[in-house]
Amino acid sequence: MSAAPVPPADALTLRVLSALVREDALGLRTRGAVEERADGPWLVLADAGIALPVTADGFQSEYAARLPLLEADGSGLTGAEQAVAALAALAGRAEPADRPGWAAFAEECRQTLATMELHERVRDEVHTALTDLYGADPAYWTGPAAALGHDTLAAHLDHPVYPTARGRSGLTEPQLRSYAPEFHPAFELRWLAVPADGLSTHGDRPLPSWWPTPSWLGLDLPGGDGAWATLPVHPLTIGEPLTGALRASGLEGRAVLAGRPYLTVLPTLSMRTVAVAEDPVHHLKLPLATATLGRLNRRTIKPGTLRDGAAGQRLIEAVLEREPRFAGRILHADEQSWAHAGHELLAVLLRRHPCGLDGSVTVPLAALLAPAPGGRLVIDHLADRFHGGDPVALFDALLELLLDWQTTLFGYGIALESHQQNTSLVLDEDGGLRLLYKDDDGPRVHTARLAAALGELAPAREEFDDARILCDDDRPLTDLFTTITGHLCTGALAFGLAAHGRAGLDDLLALLRRRLAESLDRIGPAGEPLRTALLDAERLPVKAMVTAGTLLTKQRSGAADINKHYTDGPNYLLPRASTPPANGRPGDSPGAR
Repeated sequence: MSAAPVPPADALTLRVLSALVREDALGLRTRGAVEERADGPWLVLADAGIALPVTADGFQSEYAARLPLLEADGSGLTGAEQAVAALAALAGRAEPADRPGWAAFAEECRQTLATMELHERVRDEVHTALTDLYGADPAYWTGPAAALGHDTLAAHLDHPVYPTARGRSGLTEPQLRSYAPEFHPAFELRWLAVPADGLSTHGDRPLPSWWPTPSWLGLDLPGGDGAWATLPVHPLTIGEPLTGALRASGLEGRAVLAGRPYLTVLPTLSMRTVAVAEDPVHHLKLPLATATLGRLNRRTIKPGTLRDGAAGQRLIEAVLEREPRFAGRILHADEQSWAHAGHELLAVLLRRHPCGLDGSVTVPLAALLAPAPGGRLVIDHLADRFHGGDPVALFDALLELLLDWQTTLFGYGIALESHQQNTSLVLDEDGGLRLLYKDDDGPRVHTARLAAALGELAPAREEFDDARILCDDDRPLTDLFTTITGHLCTGALAFGLAAHGRAGLDDLLALLRRRLAESLDRIGPAGEPLRTALLDAERLPVKAMVTAGTLLTKQRSGAADINKHYTDGPNYLLPRASTPPANGRPGDSPGAR
């Protein structure tokens, strides 16, 4: 019998308190002590008058919140907005300079709770709509258009780490219903005509036939169509965000916004990226004036990231040329075509997915544990069709290819930020499994090792805009591999499958460790830094996303990159993972690094 569903307010409070413990906010983890009380263990920060009930966790933290409850000065904080009340109590104990960040996190909680409650109200309606569009069984949702249905299912699932990921800063319920992937809406884009000399472009492939000229949009402009370029604009950017961007870029009074919308699109799991309804092989990544996964994690597009993504794709292709065993098994979207007008709200990436996937089921890793229409998990449906009804067999097939590929890249000196949203399973009618990747703008590259492996095929430093991408030691690579490929793409699935009763956790983690070890064995000595940092270390790096993304400013956190700012947690991959102590401190690490 499955457990009764947890009310959204309770679920959110549990996730928020667990994240604060994991990230050692206010020293909860390193200054607190665990006390046994009549109802179980409590984590107590005595000098701050704070206590919360905890339970053993093991995935990135020794402990997680056991109940949606925080005790402050002996009084329990409960009610419909437990998370907000808890944050208010904790904010009063933070340094004054940090309190605006705590207030911002409380607002994130309010927005997220409203979104979670909205999801509860509309889920059945959305599932019915997806069934009408694509069929009752998601294992038969084939082709690029139906893949968007899997994105919608994934959007109803919480992020493995960030507790308020379902919230989007500043957006109203009507805006979410109109543009967010959870609702599978279709809408039309707006278009901006820009003088041709005001736009920087990249890519030598011709634009799709549906890309409009100014005259197609009803604009009669000086010099004719040849003197102008058109740039798609998300409807949520129209208004003050667009006006401010035009002013800042020097295009105010020069660029012209077409009066009528054009081109029907649907949102992908990444809300700022939309698929063209009539040509869903093509996606458009468009900047949005909102933030997700933290107030500092804005959904705009810095022009330099377009250049980095294109260079990252070329680098991956250079490796694939040297590794023929991955031919046809590792796919990558083409991200060489982009344009920008010198501002993070005036940009577009034209992403082209590989052709030939019409008969395949394409599913982001983020959707595997999501409930499908009818209530069963997506991975159960896929396992029924492709792996004899065994979801662990599907998980194992995923591990074999994904870890072989990612460790091979590590051998070349490359680690990708290919998290569960950017990595998709491609399941073919003959039972074959492939992987589809996109978004390579945030890798870490060991320059000396890459040069030794690729020679003249290695990219020049000037191909990348972000200097943080290139490094001269393995630590940035092992941290990125562990937190992305380890925690988000494989570890989270192992713990999730166990939580859903598909197999025992010890067995799943042993399988993950074995597949990792086999993959590292294949690359020989080049894999030793990763073996030491991931398989043999007592503690593993863990993303401190709340700390770096919302609670603290970059000056206060010291985060050079808010998506690569780490604390640490227990290594769940050790053959004999130690159990949390019955009393004493839950972790002795120095905190975020």
